Amino acid sequence: MVRLLGRSWARSTSRRDALRARRRHALGGRTVAGQVFVLQVAIVLLLVAVAVVALVLQVRHDSTEEARNRSLAVAEAFANAPGTREALSASDPTAVLQPRAEAARVGSKVDFVVVMNTDGIRYTHPERDRIGKKFIGTLGPALAGKPFTEEITGTIGPLVQAVVPVKADDGSVVGLVSAGITTEKVGGVGDRQLPLLLAAAAAALVLALVGTALVSRRLLHQTHGLGPFEMTRMYEHHDAVLHAVREGVLIVGGEGRLLLANDEAHRLLDLPQDAEGRHALELGLDKDTAELLASGRVVTDEVRLVGDRLLAINQRPTDLKGGPAGSVATLRDSTELRALSGRAEVARERLRFLYDAGVGIGTTLDVTRTAEELTEAAVPRFADFAAVDLAETVLSGEEPDAQTPLRRAALNGILKDAPLYPVGERIGFAASTPQAHSLGTGEAVVAPDLGNAHGWLADDSERATEVVEYGMHSLLTVPLRAGPLVMGVAHFWRSENPEPFDEDELALAEELVARAAVSIDNARRYTREHTMAEALQRSLLPRNLPEQGALDIAYRYLPAQAGVGGDWFDVLPLSGARVALVVGDVVGHGLHAAATMGRLRTAVHNFSALDLPPDELLGLLDELVARIDQDEATDDGSAAITGATCLYAVYDPTTRRCSVARAGHPPPAVVRPDGSVDFPEVPAGLPLGVGGLPFETAELELAEDSRLVLYTDGLVEDRERDIDVGLELLRSALTGAGRSPGDTCQAVLDALLPSRPSDDIALIVAGTRALGPDRVAEWRVPSDPAAVGEVRGSVARQLTEWDLDDMAFTTELILSELVTNAIRYGQGPIQVRMLLDRSLICEVFDGSNTSPHLRYAATTDEGGRGLFLVAQLTDRWGTRYTPAGKVIWTEQPLP
Repeated sequence: MVRLLGRSWARSTSRRDALRARRRHALGGRTVAGQVFVLQVAIVLLLVAVAVVALVLQVRHDSTEEARNRSLAVAEAFANAPGTREALSASDPTAVLQPRAEAARVGSKVDFVVVMNTDGIRYTHPERDRIGKKFIGTLGPALAGKPFTEEITGTIGPLVQAVVPVKADDGSVVGLVSAGITTEKVGGVGDRQLPLLLAAAAAALVLALVGTALVSRRLLHQTHGLGPFEMTRMYEHHDAVLHAVREGVLIVGGEGRLLLANDEAHRLLDLPQDAEGRHALELGLDKDTAELLASGRVVTDEVRLVGDRLLAINQRPTDLKGGPAGSVATLRDSTELRALSGRAEVARERLRFLYDAGVGIGTTLDVTRTAEELTEAAVPRFADFAAVDLAETVLSGEEPDAQTPLRRAALNGILKDAPLYPVGERIGFAASTPQAHSLGTGEAVVAPDLGNAHGWLADDSERATEVVEYGMHSLLTVPLRAGPLVMGVAHFWRSENPEPFDEDELALAEELVARAAVSIDNARRYTREHTMAEALQRSLLPRNLPEQGALDIAYRYLPAQAGVGGDWFDVLPLSGARVALVVGDVVGHGLHAAATMGRLRTAVHNFSALDLPPDELLGLLDELVARIDQDEATDDGSAAITGATCLYAVYDPTTRRCSVARAGHPPPAVVRPDGSVDFPEVPAGLPLGVGGLPFETAELELAEDSRLVLYTDGLVEDRERDIDVGLELLRSALTGAGRSPGDTCQAVLDALLPSRPSDDIALIVAGTRALGPDRVAEWRVPSDPAAVGEVRGSVARQLTEWDLDDMAFTTELILSELVTNAIRYGQGPIQVRMLLDRSLICEVFDGSNTSPHLRYAATTDEGGRGLFLVAQLTDRWGTRYTPAGKVIWTEQPLP
């Protein structure tokens, strides 16, 4: 025991002595650490020397430039100073200029300021004995009118002097000014800072040498004092051993990057050639294996499926004894688990197939597209050909029954010339076929050998023979079931794959089709609801615009692709040749929004019959929406309607004025006859149903041939475009004169319509017309029954002028009755107006608010039959109220 301990102590002592010897020779350059130390010291010395030299040269260059700039600036300032040019022409220039020059020299801290004539004779100089002598320097450029700077060596040493001309008003040179400064005076600061610079460089050199020594010491410890040749041989031996073993070896750093992988690891993991240096998660491995390698977790013989191999992985950290952070992993190919690996791969592939199919099927709420996605998912990963047959009622969104015929909805295959029923063809299956059995029982059926499937061959023997001759040998049919509903059947054929469908693949197909059936049923339900909502919406919107002569109207209505909304519009003829335009938008989509839109549209029709101002009509509509919210509030207090917006406008062609009010709706646009566009200031108001504040009416005066544009927010606003941007695009699209309302609608849609509208779009363009003075007749009527006769005469003459003599008797009777009522029951002033439009309109104005009512007169009554006669002789009649009273109006068709 004593002998063994002695040998061990001797070996450890000899190793320490050898290490000390290697460290002693390290700085001599015999080891890698020594060579690195010498190289780093040389580089640091070189960098410090270069920095010092560069700084000295830069200081000298900057001193010269500063001397040039200062001397030139002083000379130019003195040459251009007030009085310098005049002093040159004085009898004694020296007496005037010498004090100024000395003051300038002292103030600017230059060595001299010399003024001379064009011959170079000095007028000033710091040394007075040199005044009157010739200037030493270059004068040619200054005499030519250009400032000049030069470096010379004078009596006071190296200096920089500048010579500038003194010019007369005509540009001629009448004298010269020179200023100079020695470079020593300018560069003194740099010279004084040079010792500090050298001290800083020395300190930096010391710090760099200390850091280099520490780095070299660390390198010496890492390389164990080996020289380059010894290290090269050691790494060659290690590399040979590493790549010769039949076990994969991976070394991963602490940050998860692969530092080393031997040839066997490359083969087992199928690593890329540039794997070293990349993160373990970026090597293309499966997620679990990559995360294991990156984590450095300790594992022992953990079996993982990597590619087509089952690998036993061992992993240990490398920093247990002070080594670098990281881990080393070894991989062994477990050949005894190859069979299990194959079955696991098949199961994994099927799971991956189902996952990919689940992601790819049902991306839209379209029945046909969902069926196509099922066939695309199945071919070619599961079958060579696939088809989906659906009940015709399913395609239209309805529930199927046993008698509903099938229609091919989707077909896909590895080849396009397969002799199968094409898409869109109606299909019926004989009772003996696998498809009929699947539809009847709701169970999947496998026909492994189509050539001997007599029940299938009996259905359509000619086509069945073509299918078999084409090479299809195995068929699998699965019903598309959603609860108790059987919506159709899916078919899968094999031709290229020689293996028939087996029971495991039957289960896989059932799972695949079950997932697709849920998506198809969802799409069917959506199609049904969307169709119902769209039909309801279409039925509630105006199918034809009413006849009227005040506006030339064009419109466009585009429902959203994502769902039916609640946008609506209307054109409502009013009394007195006026026309009301209304545009509204119910918040939300679906059946409820469409139904609410219909209720609001009906309400607007009813309220407009009262001939109310726009603000009062919106007030009534606001109360209606609030009442609907209260009536349809749910148990938890939430309302089914969250609000609506509306814009109501009334245009009068006799005055060309338009009254507009809006409730939270986008403002109207007006295109003037010259093509300019503006958005009139119309108070916005709160959306309908919010309540709390009254609405306001804006009065617009529209020139004839203007275009009034009303729209919903779906035109100018969406998820990718702010409303301000949309309004500017709308302005640009509307700008331009001479376009019809229809052309304007098309231009707006071409410029603003998104590829997939997320909201309904309603657009109305109304070109304004004016009812000229020749088609309007007015008379003031005194409150005297005798005035009725004068009215009858005036009416007869006006109708003769309009070539309507045939209507004279009826019109006289109508107006005489209405004027008599106004005189008897109303109050002044009374006025009669006739309008010749698409019909003959008669109006009687008076200052009272009482409205006449139609009634049955008793046989003994002396009166009460006038309004009855008026109602019988006219198409329409009614009463509207004005701020000054009321108007009773009638309309008669023109002959």
